[in-house]
Amino acid sequence: MAIKRLEIICGSLILLAGCAKEPPPRTVAEFLDNRILLEATMVHCGKNRNMSKYEAECVNAREAINRIATIEEEDRRAELEAQSARKRKALRRTQQAAAEARRRAADARRRRAEEEYLGVFEGQPPDAGTDAAAGNVQRTDDPGGVEQAPADASQPAGEVGQDLESIREELRRRQDSE
Repeated sequence: MAIKRLEIICGSLILLAGCAKEPPPRTVAEFLDNRILLEATMVHCGKNRNMSKYEAECVNAREAINRIATIEEEDRRAELEAQSARKRKALRRTQQAAAEARRRAADARRRRAEEEYLGVFEGQPPDAGTDAAAGNVQRTDDPGGVEQAPADASQPAGEVGQDLESIREELRRRQDSE
């Protein structure tokens, strides 16, 4: 008799469990929080697409996937924008450095021209031990030394001699390397 009562109780519990309400479909927020649950639901929905096409849980899972893709695209776009900003900043620094170099070169040319102009009136003699006494120096970009350029009168005589020596050494080195 006790076994019969136990069977009746178990049977009624199973019957009640079978008649219980279905759990509500998972929301988009639940899928966003639990990616494993989202993947499992998408596998379930993908098995029979025609029957699960309009199920609330499958619709919510597809919406969660769309939101995740949007978030990832926004993150990727933000990273690309940051990378672009870094590149623009580096380019700006390069351009500023080039402008500064051009400005310094122009200042140096202006100063040399002023010193040359003032040197004509002050009568600075060129260094007698160099080719500058003849008014010519060898060009550094011509390894053969065929072309001649006028001496730079803006430099003091000692510096001109040192520059000529360094130019001659460079020419010798280039000729030896050929």
